[in-house]
Amino acid sequence: MMRYYNRYEDFLINGKQTVVPQINIQSKATDKKFIYRVGKSRLDKISYEFYKTPFFGWLILNANPQYGGLETNIKDGDVIIIPYPLNATLQDYKKSLDKHIFYYGR
Repeated sequence: MMRYYNRYEDFLINGKQTVVPQINIQSKATDKKFIYRVGKSRLDKISYEFYKTPFFGWLILNANPQYGGLETNIKDGDVIIIPYPLNATLQDYKKSLDKHIFYYGR
């Protein structure tokens, strides 16, 4: 199981951080669902529950583009998609990211 993935390293140019694009995660039959509870749920906790590491809240947001990349846009009782399993989802993310970089650059 991957413990950490640095999604920023592909966007360091001459030591300066550039914008990391929003890459939507395509749904898979193996994805999980989670009922979000405002005041109780947090993406780092959800990431830990499903992936055993708190570092992939950003990946969960990418699988739920309707929230515009902001956890605060998730409403109480919303059912969010948890892309699963983690390693396969990261491979899909990297392929989509490589395609984005090919077409649009860094």
